[in-house]
Amino acid sequence: MLQLSHPALRPLALAAALVLGACSPMSSTAQTTPYVATDGTLLNVSAQGEAKRVPDIATISTGVVTRAVDSNSAMRANAEQMARVVDAIKAAGIPAKDVQTSGISLNPTYQYGENQPPKITGYEAHNTVNVVVRDIAKLGKILDTLAAVGANQINGPTFDVDKKDEAMDEARRQAIEKAQARAEMYAKTLNMRVRRIVSINEGGSFGPPMPMMRMQAMEMAKGADTSVSPGENTLSVNLDVVFELGR
Repeated sequence: MLQLSHPALRPLALAAALVLGACSPMSSTAQTTPYVATDGTLLNVSAQGEAKRVPDIATISTGVVTRAVDSNSAMRANAEQMARVVDAIKAAGIPAKDVQTSGISLNPTYQYGENQPPKITGYEAHNTVNVVVRDIAKLGKILDTLAAVGANQINGPTFDVDKKDEAMDEARRQAIEKAQARAEMYAKTLNMRVRRIVSINEGGSFGPPMPMMRMQAMEMAKGADTSVSPGENTLSVNLDVVFELGR
């Protein structure tokens, strides 16, 4: 995005801003660039910087679905089967802080007949947990183990970068260098020079890789572990930088 403002227009813009400010209070979450008195020209440059990293953590969702003719039996069977799943998660070395229950539900199952009201035929119980795996090399084996002990719902994985600060700083440096180079180009084209940076506004984003997997009541083949490819994540930073140009 490019925005040039000429000094002659600034008094009108300032007057309009004062009138609007007197009429309505500004939201506490609004972001504004303060008016800057200058005899130069303000240039607003938007630039994006990126840093790529191989993910080092993965999150999966796993759980158990059980069915029975009555609600109590469905819940009891679910609890017993889920206990084996949780034990397997602990045995894999996953700490308690990385295991979080994401949903428990019990719902009737129905039989539908023509010109008849639905008839309850049984109950279905669900229990699901989210698990963070911090050693991706073990992820395939963990998935196979969960299926072997009774997990009949497995979704994921989603990959992430555990420590993002270094990567985000790399993206910031790239973005500011792009903005600076673009400002220098505009200044040279206009026979001007870049005097200073007036303001910097930052926004960030994170692009996880797309591969996903889903397993439901599957028998895992003996031998090799389930194949998992973490790919590469892109962390990006978007900067809006206001420069002052002058002669």
